[in-house]
Amino acid sequence: MMGMKLALMISMAMMLYTCQASSNLHPLILIPGNGGNQLEAKLTSDYKPSSLYCDKWNPVRKDKEGWFRLWFDPSVLLAPFTKCFAERMTLYYHPDLDDFRNAPGVQTRVPHFGSTQSLLYLDPYLKHITAYMAPLVESLEQIGYVNGKTLFGAPYDFRYGLAAEGHPSHVGSKFLQDLKDLIEKASTSNGGKPVILLSHSLGGLFALQLLNRNPSTWRQKYIKHFIALSAPWGGTVEEMLTFASGNSLEVPLVEPLQVREEQRSSESNLWLMPNPKLFGSQKPLVITPNATYSAYDVAQFLSDIGFPQGVYPYESRILPLTEKLVAPGVPVTCIIGSGVSTPETLFYGENGFDEQPEIISGDGDGTVNMLSLLALESLWSNEKNQTLKVIKIRGVSHTLILKNDAALEEIIGEISGINSIAEYYVGYRIK
Repeated sequence: MMGMKLALMISMAMMLYTCQASSNLHPLILIPGNGGNQLEAKLTSDYKPSSLYCDKWNPVRKDKEGWFRLWFDPSVLLAPFTKCFAERMTLYYHPDLDDFRNAPGVQTRVPHFGSTQSLLYLDPYLKHITAYMAPLVESLEQIGYVNGKTLFGAPYDFRYGLAAEGHPSHVGSKFLQDLKDLIEKASTSNGGKPVILLSHSLGGLFALQLLNRNPSTWRQKYIKHFIALSAPWGGTVEEMLTFASGNSLEVPLVEPLQVREEQRSSESNLWLMPNPKLFGSQKPLVITPNATYSAYDVAQFLSDIGFPQGVYPYESRILPLTEKLVAPGVPVTCIIGSGVSTPETLFYGENGFDEQPEIISGDGDGTVNMLSLLALESLWSNEKNQTLKVIKIRGVSHTLILKNDAALEEIIGEISGINSIAEYYVGYRIK
C-alpha cells in the first residue's frame, strides 16, 4: 500500500506528464544489485553431483531444454539442497586463464535482458516474499514509464565482477558491452534522448565502470543522469564477515557455513571488500585473539581464514580496480539510507572463524557503512566538472530503499525533476 505522500507525488507527476506528454520522458535503465535478478542454470554431462540430492533430477521443474531457475529457488532453504545450490553457484578462478569460470558441467544464463521482468521478483511464484524492484517499477509506471519502450532492465550474472586493466573478465566485460548496446538502443528508439541510469547496490559499481570505460563524447551523447541507490563505493565490513564465516543474508533456515565456500568464490564479493584508501590502515575491522586486520590487511585476512587462493586475484585483479572511482562528468545523484545499525568491527574468539562474530556496529544502511556510501562526496570534492547530489533517508535499509514510501518518493521526485523542462540541481541535503 503506497503512503499518502508517495501517492500525492505520483498524482502530481502524472498531471505534469499529461501536460508534457509521455514522449518527453528520458528512457530509464534499471541495473540491479548483487542477487537482484533471476539466474538460470543447465547441467551438462560434465556435471558431477556431490550427492544423490544434487543429481540432475533436482530440481524437478525445468524447461524442455533443461534450464531451471538457480536464483532464487526455495529449495535453497532445505539443508540437503542448500549444498546443491552452493556447488552450482560456485565460481573457480583459473590461473592459466586469469579469469573466473562456472563449476564444471554448470551452464548459466541471465533471462530477459532488456526487460524489467527478472528484476521484479526473484521467484515469480513467491511474489510476496521475493519482491525486489516490483514496487519501484510500479511507481515508475504510474508516472508514465512503459516496459520495453521507455523503461528497461539490465540484469546480469552478479557472481562475476570486473578486473583491472590488463586482466580479462569475460563475463563482466560482456555485460558492460550489452549494457552499452542497450543504452544506445534505448536512446535511439526514444528520439535520441539521453538515458537515465538507475542502479541499486553493486549495480552502481558496474555503471560507474561503464561510464569511465567510454569516452566523454559518448557519455555526453547517451547519458542524461546517473542515480545510484545504496551504492557500496568503498566496499563493506560485512563482506569480511561473509568471507570469514559465511552469511545467510537473512534467508531463513540457511546455515552460513553451508554457503561460505560458494560466497568466497564470488568475484563480485571480492570486489566489495573494504577499500583501503577509504577505510585506512588505522581502523580495525576484524579483531581476533592473534591478529587485527584493517582494510590494508585484506590479503593476509584471506589467507588466515583459510582462503589463500583468493589472495592473488584480489591483489592483481580487484585491488587496482577499487582505486579507480573516477568522476564520469555526467550528473550523479546518490540516494542512501542512514541511521541503521551496520557492522563496523568484527570480534572473533578462540573458536575461530567457524562461528559468527560479536559485532560492533556504526552508521550505515544495515549493509554498507556510511563511509562507503558517502565516498564520492570526499573523492570528488575538488572535481569542478562533476555535479554530485546526495540524498540521505534516515532509517531506510539497504534493500528497503526499493520499497519504502519515503525512499520511493525521493526516487520518483528525482526522476521527475530530471525529466522536467526546468533543470534543477541542489547540493547535499538530509532527509
